[in-house]
Amino acid sequence: MTLEEARKFVKHVESLFMPWNVEGIVAGFTEDCVVRFGDLPEMRGRAALEKFFRARSVRQKGYRLKKQLHALMGDTLANTWEGEWQDAQTGKNMWGRGVEIWVMRGGKIAVWEASFNVKEAGSAGSVGIV
Repeated sequence: MTLEEARKFVKHVESLFMPWNVEGIVAGFTEDCVVRFGDLPEMRGRAALEKFFRARSVRQKGYRLKKQLHALMGDTLANTWEGEWQDAQTGKNMWGRGVEIWVMRGGKIAVWEASFNVKEAGSAGSVGIV
């Protein structure tokens, strides 16, 4: 994958979240994908991933996402993201930011490592500073 192809891939993935295109998102992963998303239990395979994204799409109303590629080395991409949404259960406006590492195989994500922070929009972060 070239740097330009990696940038386009990241932007394509970004576009699939607005509005939620769960089928399109899941199609971008290998059948045997491994997903480590924050503090959730590790997920394996597209079926587990689809269940996860369907649950998120119900909970995160009006999801708006920005992703930016930061590095490409061999088959590994690193990107950051920022997102905003309304929590469907609480009605609160939420904000999140994270870092993702994608290990690619055959043009699809084989391993997805994600670390992130989420908070109510406008509230102090986890270190108590707004």
